[in-house]
Amino acid sequence: MPGRVLDGIRVLDLTRIVAGPFATAILSDLGADVIKVERPRTGDDYRYGPSRPGETSLSFQNTNRGKRSITLDVSQPEGRELFLRLVERVDAVTENFRAGWLASHALGAEVLLARNPRLVVAALSGFGQTGPRAGEASYDIVAQAAGGLLAITGPEGGPPVRAGGALADFVGGLYLALGLVAALVERARTGKGRALDLSNQDAIFAITDSAATIAAALGVRAERVGNQHPFTAPYDAFETKDGFVAIGTASNKLFRGLSEAIGRPELARDERYKSHRGRALRRHELNALVAAWAGERSCDEVLKVLGPGGARLPCARVMRPDELLQDPQLEARGMIERHPHPLLGEIVFHGNPLRFAGAEPRARALAPALGEDNAAIYGELGLEPQELARLAERGVI
Repeated sequence: MPGRVLDGIRVLDLTRIVAGPFATAILSDLGADVIKVERPRTGDDYRYGPSRPGETSLSFQNTNRGKRSITLDVSQPEGRELFLRLVERVDAVTENFRAGWLASHALGAEVLLARNPRLVVAALSGFGQTGPRAGEASYDIVAQAAGGLLAITGPEGGPPVRAGGALADFVGGLYLALGLVAALVERARTGKGRALDLSNQDAIFAITDSAATIAAALGVRAERVGNQHPFTAPYDAFETKDGFVAIGTASNKLFRGLSEAIGRPELARDERYKSHRGRALRRHELNALVAAWAGERSCDEVLKVLGPGGARLPCARVMRPDELLQDPQLEARGMIERHPHPLLGEIVFHGNPLRFAGAEPRARALAPALGEDNAAIYGELGLEPQELARLAERGVI
């Protein structure tokens, strides 16, 4: 029978805002039972983002899909003990507080692992648990700046530009999910859990291409080049009569095909343009030639000449996320999820790009209401309704 990839894995999720919840949404998509632990009464701050008046934010809905929610204040003694009792019954704990926050409440990794030696403790923070900047506050733009991405993003000769879509947060979330699953694989072999210390600065530095490697070996510093590429051309987003088309030619064969397609076959025979290095040195003039050609045409006309029905070059219209809601490729891949919601009507989620053959979708489609699962999960610990009412009155749950 088909199943879910992470069936049987239970995650106690203390993460909030973007990076951590995105990581655990991936785990939820793959079948893990993710129990989101939120502050009593107010919950995750991300519940109060873009939404219709009085409703939970749509961003929260998307990054917390498929999870269960309990409320718990671990700073209170009773709350801390409840948390430790839950730790005994789960496979992993995730958190993205400032480094040291859990330890300051006597809930550091060593305490949790002592309570459950098979536990995976996965922590994501701005600068990690060690080093001179451990414990400093961070947001997406700070991670992009500290990790080296901001400095190499933006127009040539212009200011640094933040990569869109809170990229640093989502990259940190991807590494968090990968690290947690890797530790679970190791646990299956050894029977022992492990703590993961992930820094968002580290995660961003790791994806700045090979910029540091090249600089250390050759003394060549990465600079902002906009949509162009420092090592090849033509490679850019070119304006047409009705939008932009991205075109990338990163091989001699592709450059020859582009030259033919735009009616300039002599470019491919020109000694100045026969190598990557030559084209990179002259990227402004080559990009300008393609820009002039594209500017006289519509996006559809450019794609007809360069796309699969023509020269078969890597190219695509530059699309906004809202324009992709009807994209036939994403629809075919199941990346546009549409679910009925009791208050919001139809709600659209970004789908899960991890497509395992024969795997079932997550068990619960939507994000949970705050504390929706208190009775069920605390009931597993033997707490009766009257005890839950008492804890709620005291703000423990």
